[in-house]
Amino acid sequence: MEAIFILIFTLVLAELFEAYIQRAETLTGVLEKLYVYYTKSIFWFFLIQPGFYVIILIVLLTGVLNISMIFLLAIKIFDIFYKIELIKKVFIEQSVSDEIAQMLSWKIPPWFFLIGVGMYPPLLFYALI
Repeated sequence: MEAIFILIFTLVLAELFEAYIQRAETLTGVLEKLYVYYTKSIFWFFLIQPGFYVIILIVLLTGVLNISMIFLLAIKIFDIFYKIELIKKVFIEQSVSDEIAQMLSWKIPPWFFLIGVGMYPPLLFYALI
């Protein structure tokens, strides 16, 4: 049981780091920060998603790959590729609808970036027990 809490704490740290890197006042600001890494290299972009790698490492270390763990991985994968698609639409193709442009300019409350910290560790705990 102690090992589970160490793994969960590691995920919390990874999610806090990810939240710190992506923190901005609007979604456009978040995408701008991510676009900087994306323009350097797609590998840099993937490296600043440590929560994904921690979850994969946990799967490899524990051998647990149940429905909850697959769901957790699917959410992280969807999150990464959705960010990539938004970056492509906003900065590369520059073809964003007016509705999406308005949504990207909305102010984000500071606690919004802690949603991953509040959501992923409980899901991981549920997957590991």
